[in-house]
Amino acid sequence: MAGYGAVGSATYGGPVHPSGKPTPVLPKAIAAIDIGTNSVHMVVARVVSAERFEVLTRHKEMVRLGSGAGDMKHLEPEAIDRGVAALGRCQEIARGFDAEVWAVATSAVREAANAAEFLARALEESGVTVNVISGTEEARLIQLGVLQALPVYDERLVLVDVGGGSTEVLFGRGADVRYARSLKLGSLRMTRQFFPDGRVEGNAVQKCRKFIRARLAPAVHEAAGIGHDVAVASSGTAQALAAMAIARRGDEVPGDMNAQVLTMKDLGRVIDDLAAAGTTEERLSLPGMSESRADILLGGALVLEQVCEAFGIDAVTISDYALREGVLLDMLARRPGAGLHHLSDLRRASVTHLLGACDDDPEHAVQVARLALQLHDLLGDRLGLDDDDRELLEAAALLCNVGLFISHSAHHKHSYYVIRNSEHLTGFTDNEKELIAQVARYHRKSAPSEDKHPLFAALSARDRQRVRAMAALLRVAIAMDRNHDGGVQFLTTTDHGEDLEVRLHARDDRDLDLECFTAADRSSLLEELLGQPVRVTSAGDGEG
Repeated sequence: MAGYGAVGSATYGGPVHPSGKPTPVLPKAIAAIDIGTNSVHMVVARVVSAERFEVLTRHKEMVRLGSGAGDMKHLEPEAIDRGVAALGRCQEIARGFDAEVWAVATSAVREAANAAEFLARALEESGVTVNVISGTEEARLIQLGVLQALPVYDERLVLVDVGGGSTEVLFGRGADVRYARSLKLGSLRMTRQFFPDGRVEGNAVQKCRKFIRARLAPAVHEAAGIGHDVAVASSGTAQALAAMAIARRGDEVPGDMNAQVLTMKDLGRVIDDLAAAGTTEERLSLPGMSESRADILLGGALVLEQVCEAFGIDAVTISDYALREGVLLDMLARRPGAGLHHLSDLRRASVTHLLGACDDDPEHAVQVARLALQLHDLLGDRLGLDDDDRELLEAAALLCNVGLFISHSAHHKHSYYVIRNSEHLTGFTDNEKELIAQVARYHRKSAPSEDKHPLFAALSARDRQRVRAMAALLRVAIAMDRNHDGGVQFLTTTDHGEDLEVRLHARDDRDLDLECFTAADRSSLLEELLGQPVRVTSAGDGEG
């Protein structure tokens, strides 16, 4: 992976990675699974190039993962059973196409206190690794999918995706995101709160509208003045409402809803019809009604209505592509050497932004990252690290001191909190952000311990090994810039059998005695992992 060279380039001393960009090895087929609050939906595609795919098949199951009691804080056992079983069937279909699988989970899993149980069972019983993504990352991926479905790349876009548990709102142009927000407003969530069992009673519609407006107010304030040329709605909720509007006019509902337009006037009429039908059974008789959404569609319709009213949207264009298709392109972008640059650019920009906002000494961070990556390239294989870990190590090295803006005392713990909860880190999965945050957390003080640190113990065995290895390298790299003056230009290592010599080569005629002493003093975790003493020496003033 390319390094974050835009930060403090004067200190960087050249490219981070010693090798050129490899030619991507593309799979024949890829599959993206979207695990939502309401449904599990998979798309399988043939890979045409590093930037194009052709859909081979789709599979969808309504599992109602977020159907438990409370405000979606707990996944019920029956819902987990349904979700895991659906993932197993998705995996079987994907195997039939010899497709690589990438699964993402959104609101229901993101908010559940027992999400780890679902993730563990998904991997053990269905063989699917599920990546939980933030609401902001969800919006970005949806945007990426929409840009493949509609000719809106050069226009100022406002995107609305009403899901079962959350609604994503994004303003952007092309691949740039001006504003993105995930709101705890969704068709299933609103139904459970205002229309239990699909019933419409009393002034429930008015109460629901008032509740939605209150939840939207902060986002409306934050996005004020951004503006848009075109509005797009990308969810199954929006497609179902557009289909009802078409059927209500007496027209035939097309099989492909992509690029269909739903006006707010038509949406209002559909909402009136839905509200007048007091029960799910009555709504099933409405023209164009989707049988699987009859009980929850009114809640989703009110969310879409209020979002459009709040942001001054008169009509939305329907996109048939959304999160799943964005995930497909994201999968291609994650491959080494891939031509699509959205992912690496977004990651680089987001890390740079957070570094600049929270660290008063970014040049030190860049120097530490440069040295940490050199250590990775020299010792990573022995520590079981790969290229994906290389990028996470770089991010952790750049961000390990962002907690200083809160307090110097225990700033490594503050850095964990800032990284883990930042909405600025786009392009990373929830697990990747956790790993970056934990490596940053262990850049000083206590080493990672399963007995003392519950968050570390909660990681998988493989991830614990990765955090230990990356933290070991980061500790030594930080020590090598003890004076914060960029004195170390590059490193070499020699394995003498009885010990490993790490030799520091100075920039100009710097004296590296302090760096050698401090690096040796901070090498205990690295020595433990290598099973060998580490000796740090200087190549001599001015050498290298």
